[in-house]
Amino acid sequence: MKPITLTTLKELKRKSEKITCLTAYDFSFASLLDRAGIDMIMVGDSLGMVMQGHETTLPVSLAEMVYHGRCVARGVSRALIIVDMPFTSYQESPQRAFASAGRLMQRGGAQVVKLEGGEPMAETVRFLVERGIPVCAHLGLTPQSVHQLGGYRVQGREASAAERIRHDALALQQAGAGLLVLEAIPAELAKTMTAELEIPTIGIGAGPDCDGQVLVLHDMLGVYPRPSPKFSRNFMVGAPSVEEAVKAYIGAVKSGAFPGPEHGY
Repeated sequence: MKPITLTTLKELKRKSEKITCLTAYDFSFASLLDRAGIDMIMVGDSLGMVMQGHETTLPVSLAEMVYHGRCVARGVSRALIIVDMPFTSYQESPQRAFASAGRLMQRGGAQVVKLEGGEPMAETVRFLVERGIPVCAHLGLTPQSVHQLGGYRVQGREASAAERIRHDALALQQAGAGLLVLEAIPAELAKTMTAELEIPTIGIGAGPDCDGQVLVLHDMLGVYPRPSPKFSRNFMVGAPSVEEAVKAYIGAVKSGAFPGPEHGY
C-alpha cells in the first residue's frame, strides 16, 4: 500500500473518511501499528509519562524525542510519522524551532512535527512550513502548558474561550499548518471547527465529529498504571491480542463507533 501523506489525509477529509492515529515510541509497537493499518503514528512527548513515569510531559528532551522517533521510523513503511517538539525546543524563536525540527526530521524520522499553542505560534508555523517542514498544530488542552492551565482540564467551555480556540485554529491554518490536534474541548466546538477548517482535525477527547482520532497507546491497551482519561477506552477488553485490539480501535474509529458520548464533553 502507498505511504500515507498529508495529501492523503486531506483527501480522506474531503471524502468524510475517518483518519486513525495512535502513539508509539519504539520499533516493535510501531511495526505492529503499521501492519494493522493505522494511518498515522504519533511519537508523542506523552512518553515522558507512560514510558518514563513523570507526572507531566515537561521533562522530555529533544534528544529523547529524536531517539524514540528514530526507533519508530525503523518499523514503519506506510503510516505517516508525526513527532512532538518537546517543551522549550521551539517556543523561544522560529529559528530555534527550525533547528529543533531539523534534528527531528534528519535524525529522528519525523515526517511532520507537532507543536502546541495558538496564534502566538503562527509566525513559527509559517517559518517552518516556508522552509519545507510540515507542521501539525495542537489546541485545547495543551499538556506542555499544564501548570498555566491549572491541571488537565477541559478547555473552551466558555463562549469567549471557545471563540479564542476557533480564532487560533484559523490563524494556524493560514500560517500553513497541515493538521490540527484538538484535545479535551467540547464536542460541539470541535464539530464546528472541523466544518470550518480546510485542514484535517484529529480529536482526543473532542467528540466524534473530528476528521480523525488519536489515543495514547498505553491508555487504549490498558497498561498505564495511573488512571486513564475519560476520553480513552481500553480496547484490550475482549481482544485476543494487542494487534487485534489495535485493529478493533481502527475499525471503531473508521465506523464512527468510537468515540461515543461517554468519551466526550
